[in-house]
Amino acid sequence: MTKSKIFFYFCFSFIFGIFLDSITVISQPLGLAFLILGIILISVFWKIKKIVFIGFCLIFLFLGIWRQQLTELRIMNSELRTYNDSGENIVLTGTVAKEPDIREESVKLVIKPRNIKGKGKILATVKRYPKYQYGDILEISGKLETPAIFNGFNYKNYLEKEGIYSVIHYPKIKLLERGNYTGSIRVIYAKVLQFKNKLRESIYQNLSPPQNLILGAMILGDKNRMPESLKTKLNVAGVRHITAVSGMHIVILSSVLMSLLLALGLWRGQAFYFSVIFISLFIIMTGAQPSGIRAGIMGGLFLLGQKIGRKSVSSRTILITAAFMLAQNPLLLLDDVGFQLSFLAVMGIIYLAPSFKNLLNGKKFTPRFLQKNRGFTALKEIIAMTLAAQVFTLPILVYNFGRISIMALLANVLIIPVIYWIMVFGFIFALAGIISPVLGWFLSFPCLFILTYLVKIVDFFSSLPWASKTIENVHWIWLIMSYLILGLFVYRLKKREKLKFLDY
Repeated sequence: MTKSKIFFYFCFSFIFGIFLDSITVISQPLGLAFLILGIILISVFWKIKKIVFIGFCLIFLFLGIWRQQLTELRIMNSELRTYNDSGENIVLTGTVAKEPDIREESVKLVIKPRNIKGKGKILATVKRYPKYQYGDILEISGKLETPAIFNGFNYKNYLEKEGIYSVIHYPKIKLLERGNYTGSIRVIYAKVLQFKNKLRESIYQNLSPPQNLILGAMILGDKNRMPESLKTKLNVAGVRHITAVSGMHIVILSSVLMSLLLALGLWRGQAFYFSVIFISLFIIMTGAQPSGIRAGIMGGLFLLGQKIGRKSVSSRTILITAAFMLAQNPLLLLDDVGFQLSFLAVMGIIYLAPSFKNLLNGKKFTPRFLQKNRGFTALKEIIAMTLAAQVFTLPILVYNFGRISIMALLANVLIIPVIYWIMVFGFIFALAGIISPVLGWFLSFPCLFILTYLVKIVDFFSSLPWASKTIENVHWIWLIMSYLILGLFVYRLKKREKLKFLDY
């Protein structure tokens, strides 16, 4: 067994330890039993490599359990939580810690308190005016509440993974200081947000709805500015992920970029570096949010695997990286759907896309005169990767959102190949609009044309009465069974392909 494979199993044991303690309460004696048993196996049977290996796996299992319990203990001991649901008006001073999240009728501010010990942030819902920005120091007065659980959605756990332990609705606010930035990283982040606001003005001035709303969501992360009617259409068509800074979107975008650049004649190494630069710019433009950074890391590792050309190295690297992310924040495993989608989308493309590609390369799907056509080859790769990502993420999407889009595959095949060009043309005209409004307006026409095509596709598929089906009360057992069946299917498929390759 190679060193990388051994480390892979250690990381898997660590993740499994986090998972165990997340779904059930592991007592301290039981957790210590794993640790002691592991140490005994290593000490007594140190000459037997397999038993020593099992011993280390048990130690890493204990470390995963311990990391999850440490995080839960930190949340429980937060001083901020003691003020929740007290019914009293609390006055505190805090800093706006993230870019304000502007909605249709309100704004969400993430505030980091200054006069409360320990970690923990507050999510404040405020009116759209007056405007606040990242780095503002505010004095807020109101009633702190524990995030609610509604319609089966655990909003409390969702916010806790981002370090938010309290919510407050329409508090009294007094601006103490405008844009207080301390530290080089915060100054750089503030400059990025200022540049992003200029891009936003250029986009919304040169395009009309819904095109400007879709482009703003795609390249700036302004998904919450879209009205519910537009979000519903995207959901029904199965293409909502294109407007979200999600792992699934980043991974599909990464794979499409590689395919398109290779089809244009670039070497694999050149395509890799261009794709990494493009994804990095995209993450920065969306505000360098933690979810976007995690998705970007997953997408970058997938691209690295494509560059190296070794599937096994790619899959191990993804899981090892996931273990490091969970070591930093173990709450991502069960409470961050974006993290789950990014991991599953990468695994789907790694393990299923080659099989779908081989199927599409058959004579039934490839006429002889198109066999050497680069554009058609790139299209087949996009279809294969899209289908693979959709298959691997479908169970988790159904479990979390209770909706199956029947037309999702066809809609994605028609839309995903143009996403790259929308983002390229969109960024070019938005940047030009900062320099010259007239130039920005003139250069916006190519992007407007492609966005109109996208809107027409979404309108068509979302108008079909049978385009999507709603499934309610999906049990977690169904989710586990789905992935067990999917894993068995992939295992049997790969075994069959291997035997066919060996001509057995």
